[in-house]
Amino acid sequence: MARLTVNLPHPRPLAGCSCIMLNCSQPNMPSLLEALKPVFKLSSIRPVMNMSTPTNVSITFTLFGILGVDEKAQILTTFIFQTLVWRNEFIRWDPEQCGSLRISVPRKMLWVPDVVINEFMEKNSAPFAPYNYLNFNGFVTDAQPVKVVSSCRLDIYMFPFDIQNCSLSFNSYLHRMDALRIDHSASAEEIFESSKEWMVTMGEWELIGITMKKYELPASDDKMYEELRFYVSMRRRATMYVMNLLIPSCFLITLDLFSFLLPPQSVDRASLKMTLILGYTVFLLIMNDLLPITGNTIPLINVFLSLCLALMVASLVEIILITNLLCGSANYSPAPRWIRVFVLHILGRLVWLPPKPRDLQDNTVIQNPAAQEVNDAPEQKGTLNEDKALEELRSLSRDLQALRLQVEQQLGGNQSSEEWIQVGFVIERLLFGLYILFISVSFITIIILWVQSNTST
Repeated sequence: MARLTVNLPHPRPLAGCSCIMLNCSQPNMPSLLEALKPVFKLSSIRPVMNMSTPTNVSITFTLFGILGVDEKAQILTTFIFQTLVWRNEFIRWDPEQCGSLRISVPRKMLWVPDVVINEFMEKNSAPFAPYNYLNFNGFVTDAQPVKVVSSCRLDIYMFPFDIQNCSLSFNSYLHRMDALRIDHSASAEEIFESSKEWMVTMGEWELIGITMKKYELPASDDKMYEELRFYVSMRRRATMYVMNLLIPSCFLITLDLFSFLLPPQSVDRASLKMTLILGYTVFLLIMNDLLPITGNTIPLINVFLSLCLALMVASLVEIILITNLLCGSANYSPAPRWIRVFVLHILGRLVWLPPKPRDLQDNTVIQNPAAQEVNDAPEQKGTLNEDKALEELRSLSRDLQALRLQVEQQLGGNQSSEEWIQVGFVIERLLFGLYILFISVSFITIIILWVQSNTST
């Protein structure tokens, strides 16, 4: 007849413990379960013979999937298969005589350690596992699926090339180190390899590493808690964001760059730039759902998209300025000295557009030969009587003098107009250079970050 040995704590501490031998009527599961009934009555207390002996709980888990990341709420949702193993010192039986190495019993029939995940933000919604495995040597295995909705400090500055590092901290909610010790039954490398092998989701995130560290945390009663913390490293798959956000933005900004090849006074150039701005604004509104929403930091991609839109707007303002200077600069007052020095001489040489030499048209005197001839006529023909021909010549002289004044005013205005037009061309050349620099740096940076994101481990 098989026997089951159940160790029960004696009510008198000095007398040690007494071992009650329970009989298994037959080497089968029903008789083993019947023999375990006295143990089930002790499920309310920690299963140790001496209360000063801590219960060692071994923890391991397998990460089955990364279900989602909420950047605004700073929440990570994962699905893990958690396994806890500890020893119940009240239980031991002979597997040959009782006919089994282990038996599954309802969870509520045995003591279960109060091990929790500190970062839990919501109730576990995974299917409930109602049974535990009880081994012949007293070790209890508690395995259950857990949907972990945990808090995680997310840094999305490098979005979409970011790598997040979130933690899962296991510790006892009530018991201190002197009552419950936490350890791991598998190394971090084994957990990582197992998770990669069994992971079933192929979503936005890729698991790239799991590390582990043990901490001792102070409690309010001058004792210590023991905590086992796992760090889960994830990398975002950036291909979708590069193809849907970055590359179209670069194409539109490049098209706006090539619009500088159109003549400045062309109406089609301004229309093209306004159409590009309108199209890019609609594009950003459509793709707004792809961008992360958080109040902690501004992602680098938001800065890139804002700079693209700012350059397009600056390009449109520039073409408005150039068109205005080409069409109305003749009526402007001369350019101030600081504009001539800063824009024409400094920025002009910086963009390889040096200023033109100033004309000396202000000192130019246009001689009117017809008027001179008319003025000399009285000297040569003073003796002649004034006739109709002389009157016509004097009238022609007055007309030529008025024409001379208009020509001088026009030549004086051309100098001021040329300066303003030159200012407009310098600004256009400067913006063109900024466009080329921005596009080149953006393309190179995106390619480098993309390559590093795909090759880093």
